[in-house]
Amino acid sequence: MLIGGHVSPAGGLPNALVRGEEIGAEAIQIFHQSPRAWRPTNHRPEQIAEFVEKLGTGSVKAVAIHAVYLINCASKDPVIRKKSIASLTHALRLGDAIGAAGVVLHPGSTVGEPHDEAMRRAADAFGEALAESERCPLLLEDTAGAGNTLGRSFEELAELIDLAGEDRRLGLCLDCCHMLASGFDITTIDKLTGVIDDCAALVGLDRLGCLHINDSQTPLGSGRDRHADIPDGELGERGISAFLSEPRFEGLPALLETPGPSGHGPDSSQIDTARRLRRKGLAARKRRARHSNG
Repeated sequence: MLIGGHVSPAGGLPNALVRGEEIGAEAIQIFHQSPRAWRPTNHRPEQIAEFVEKLGTGSVKAVAIHAVYLINCASKDPVIRKKSIASLTHALRLGDAIGAAGVVLHPGSTVGEPHDEAMRRAADAFGEALAESERCPLLLEDTAGAGNTLGRSFEELAELIDLAGEDRRLGLCLDCCHMLASGFDITTIDKLTGVIDDCAALVGLDRLGCLHINDSQTPLGSGRDRHADIPDGELGERGISAFLSEPRFEGLPALLETPGPSGHGPDSSQIDTARRLRRKGLAARKRRARHSNG
């Protein structure tokens, strides 16, 4: 597992690697453009080349891109739809250029429109953006279930992939905060095992491209997306340890989006805590295996 966090690429893409190194990250996540504006960032070719050259030479071995929150691929509004597809295409093309593990995307919101029609619009938009890029996976993130958001269940995520033609570049990003908030009880090893069994059956773990590691300020089934530092939320040490030690997650980028002590994102202390909790979870699983074999 490559443990890391979301960092800023301000000042140029190579600076994201520097910031990742500073917090001891093995993987980083970045926005492909300002999260507050539709205008795509014009990443200079020399900065892309420097980023590609340096990726993997230090502690950072993988990068994911988070599509900006302005995007709503399910929107019926033609202006929002056009801007959403353009922004998503920009993210995927950048992912192609820098060898990203994937572009993470919130699937969208019905905004009060009929659910089935919104699902079809979202899937069609995914296909349009994928057709304009070459290699980078598009990873649909499970949502916390607030309002009219799509992607709050494995059934819904599987349906979106099916509607998009089961493109092999379509995958998943699982966020443990969102999972708890949307009603998945993943607070123990046994409960998490059952949930991931369902994910494997409904979607397929071959589509799982990365993880978001966040504790939750709100309880099971709250439907609210409120990140907390690990392990200070409702998942706590036991839940985060179980998630970080799930054997089917081995090899994946595991990215923190926690507030951090300063409120500016995960720092080295949160990265260290994640590694400690992973070790704790692995030790618990070994004890369980010895007990069951004995």
